[in-house]
Amino acid sequence: MKILWIDLNSSYAHSSLALPALHAQIAKNNSVKWEIVSATINENVGMIVDEIYRHQPDIIAATTWLFNHEQLLHITARLKALLPNSYFILGGPEFLGNNEDFLHKNPFIDCVFRGEGEEAFPQWLSCWNQPEKWNSIPGLCYMNPQKQYIDNGIARVLNFSRLVPPENSCFFNWSKPFVQLETTRGCFNTCAFCVSGEEKPVRTLSIESIRERLQIIHSHGIKNVRVLDRTFNYNPRRAKELLQLFLEFNPDICFHLEIHPALLSEELKNELKKLPKGLLHLEAGIQSLREPVLQKSRRMGSLEDSLQGLRFLCSLPNMETHADLIAGLPLYRLSEIFEDVRTLAGYNAGEIQLESLKLLPGTEMRRRAEELGIRYSPLPPYEVLQTNEISVNELQTARQLSRLLDGFYNTTAWQAITRKLILDDNDFLRRFLEFLIDKNLIDQPMSLEKRGLVLYEFCSMHYPAYKIMVTIAWIEAGMSLKKKPAEKVKTKRQMPPEYWEVIYGNYKESLRLCFLPIDDNTQNGYWFGFESEIQKAEPVFKAKGIMERCQNTQSPQINTDKSS
Repeated sequence: MKILWIDLNSSYAHSSLALPALHAQIAKNNSVKWEIVSATINENVGMIVDEIYRHQPDIIAATTWLFNHEQLLHITARLKALLPNSYFILGGPEFLGNNEDFLHKNPFIDCVFRGEGEEAFPQWLSCWNQPEKWNSIPGLCYMNPQKQYIDNGIARVLNFSRLVPPENSCFFNWSKPFVQLETTRGCFNTCAFCVSGEEKPVRTLSIESIRERLQIIHSHGIKNVRVLDRTFNYNPRRAKELLQLFLEFNPDICFHLEIHPALLSEELKNELKKLPKGLLHLEAGIQSLREPVLQKSRRMGSLEDSLQGLRFLCSLPNMETHADLIAGLPLYRLSEIFEDVRTLAGYNAGEIQLESLKLLPGTEMRRRAEELGIRYSPLPPYEVLQTNEISVNELQTARQLSRLLDGFYNTTAWQAITRKLILDDNDFLRRFLEFLIDKNLIDQPMSLEKRGLVLYEFCSMHYPAYKIMVTIAWIEAGMSLKKKPAEKVKTKRQMPPEYWEVIYGNYKESLRLCFLPIDDNTQNGYWFGFESEIQKAEPVFKAKGIMERCQNTQSPQINTDKSS
């Protein structure tokens, strides 16, 4: 028996755990031959089909996601015409809902799996070409010979800790910039918009088995691990044990976690404070800062606890915390989204990720869409189009606001100035968004330099007092000193002042200096030092020039460090 797996991803930087997770369970079964064809959704369908066809497989399988759903159907429809005797089986989150309509519309697909496949898929392989025996396979949905829809419910892996780890599979991809690690399966929360909201019970791996898997991951030189646990800190004691385990791999591995800010015990807060910088990268799923919105979405945890926890996480200097908001949730208005973005900027969130709600198959919110007043696309990615509280046009504004945040707030070079503008002027986000729309820039890809030029132009027109901050950000990002944002920078034969206040770096005579005056006083401004004549290099030294010596100021002659 030959199985061909279609590994269809959005890009070659991403990979799915599905194939190695399934293969690992039956890798020792020599009667099954596994092959794989990898591609991205941007590749030519005909070329992908041609490559698969040459393998002449008995079974063609794939995981279906939002992003590859349409492309995968084009591929499998063509393959069924070429390989009518092959069996086609799909799985993944796209099939967590009712699959009868899908199977009626796509008769070239023989069956689909709903749920977790590691235990059920090997059962199906034992009778793959005997459909009369399929009615005993948990999670399998198919049309019988009489064209009747058969639904075997949802498959759940009960012995999660006994599964063979996907890292043991020869199909586990070690070439990506990160790997995914699942230490629990299921979620304690009940979020109506999430496919994990009904994933019960929560099942866990022992700390020792996680240690063994991390040792394998570490031996392959992996630097980033994305922990797939839905809520890392649902159990504070276990979270503490995992943090202690992660420390064993510091500084070689950075761990990316999803954390619930409302569930931070004092003990866990103390543990987080003590961790070395760079060990953790946190995603705090806050979704909304409005209690009625969270209640309607059935998200557990009090809003006040969440806000306190988020403020704490964002204040930690040893890790970066990203905060998520979801536009299109019931009761969530556009004006509130703008206000919540401003609040998160005030918390100093490392990134503010604003996503549009998608009503995924199998979720409670999709089943209750009409009751909740939600209109959404019936086709992937099932995005919400309108609610009782937010119009079609306003949802597009939220999407454009997300683009603004990604381009400016979520970009290190422009984050500080963008945050200050957001906090200093309640109307900044709307005004800047209107500017980007009027210039036809909001949906255009912009380089780092282009974004700096646009921000400088906008501030020149509407916020002239902030031009100096944009220029400082421009210099520190290593941008050209010959472009407009650096128009006031003096670069030729600059000599250090008598006194300055060093902000960072060590001055040495070999540095090439430039000076940014902030007023007509020739000494009042900022000094930047560069290691070489390459104008796009970032400065290694920064100081503020002052008129006279006082506490915390230095003389350049005294501060000279020729050995550095």
